[in-house]
Amino acid sequence: MTAELVRGQNHPLPQTRLEIRISAGNPIVAGATLGDERGTVHGAEWVAHPASPQLAGIEVPKQAAAAHRLAVDLGAMPEHIHRVTVLLALPTGVGGPARFGAMAAPFVAVTGLDGTEIASYTITDLDSESAVAALELYRRQGAWKVRAIGQGYAGGLAAMLRDQGLERGADLAARINEAVARGMARSVAQPPPRPEGDGRVRTAAAGGTDPA
Repeated sequence: MTAELVRGQNHPLPQTRLEIRISAGNPIVAGATLGDERGTVHGAEWVAHPASPQLAGIEVPKQAAAAHRLAVDLGAMPEHIHRVTVLLALPTGVGGPARFGAMAAPFVAVTGLDGTEIASYTITDLDSESAVAALELYRRQGAWKVRAIGQGYAGGLAAMLRDQGLERGADLAARINEAVARGMARSVAQPPPRPEGDGRVRTAAAGGTDPA
């Protein structure tokens, strides 16, 4: 039975190989930070994001989308990693909503590899925030649990990364936003070239006149 979490609530994780599934009404960026026992992120190499989607034990999507799947293997996490925080952010400069309060509440679920839900969390009460720490997987006495966080940041990714201890959070946030913008630009299909003329094939009717 799925545990439907509320902010601050935790739940044990019965397995270490998981998926984190995210759905939202608009394209969003999904990533994750790795933290020590205090939750401190010690460098950009501790952050999985679209420009650097793979770290030991986790893989995140490369582009913004309305639905995401993150692959997690807690058994492959280095021993000094005690927290994995799933972050969501709105892409900048692409014409979408500028705050989470202007869209449907994001939904996050932790599942087994077979898709069975272990815990889920709908992130409500967001307003001016453009980035949010959605949930946290944390190690406690050799076992892993999940906690619903829902901490939003009106200052966006830069503010969230700084709050987790990353000194140059603004630089990394700019790199992430740039990578996402490039990915979204590439995903826009170019129209096919028009043939010479108007592209229509004309056929002559009997008697040499155009059909009515």
